[in-house]
Amino acid sequence: MSESLSVEIRDAVAVLTLNDPPYNRMSLEFMDELEGEVESLAENTEVRAVMFTSSGLENFSVGMNLKQLPEGIRKRGSAEALFEQRLQVIRSIETMGKPWVATLFGYCLGGGLEIPLGCHFRLAADEGAQIGLPELDLGAVPSWGGSARLIKYVGEHHAIDMILRAKKISGQEAHRIGLVHEVWPLGELKDKAFELAVSLAKMPSQAVRSMMEVIVDGREKSLDQLIRAEKKAVSDNRGSPDSEEGMQAFLEKREPVFNQKARS
Repeated sequence: MSESLSVEIRDAVAVLTLNDPPYNRMSLEFMDELEGEVESLAENTEVRAVMFTSSGLENFSVGMNLKQLPEGIRKRGSAEALFEQRLQVIRSIETMGKPWVATLFGYCLGGGLEIPLGCHFRLAADEGAQIGLPELDLGAVPSWGGSARLIKYVGEHHAIDMILRAKKISGQEAHRIGLVHEVWPLGELKDKAFELAVSLAKMPSQAVRSMMEVIVDGREKSLDQLIRAEKKAVSDNRGSPDSEEGMQAFLEKREPVFNQKARS
């Protein structure tokens, strides 16, 4: 365990925990460590899903430690280079081909929402969550891809309302507008997120990766391009061990057991 990020792997799920309670600021050290872990997890065949959470139950994250901004600019050479690192880390999460599940509770602000927006599933606490991109309150704008992804998930109508008014919305409201997939009592949230990650890890990994390639990049492609991508996914999965196991399990009226080759 490091000072800012811990990683635990169990049941084919990597649990990443940001360790800076109670506010769980995303320090320069944390972002460097997260960048390395993302690269490592992408190559780790034993990990088929990732859960991203934070220490304690007070706040997921208030975002970047702004006191470190001058130091980060100095180390990276420019503000553009500093923010580019964050953009690349989030994009790598998004395109890894392994599903990420994020927990949202307490303050989830700035980078504390922008990284979850790069994850594929977001689960929120049913009370106490304050979720938003309030950078305009500081005379700034979202800089880790938050505005672009927020539009993708909730549409221009809700995105412009949240960003231009620097709104912080509840978990229930986030669920209503499609920003999060599920809402749970705070005491159950992390357990439910892990259960979801385990269930995703049990799905056929090649099929999951293929569909994620189609879906994640879907907004950047035409219908014809998406159909070609889907046809490639069909070809890649035809005759795979998992597809044969799925069909055999269906015929035998039992639950399929996928990823057996990965376990051997």
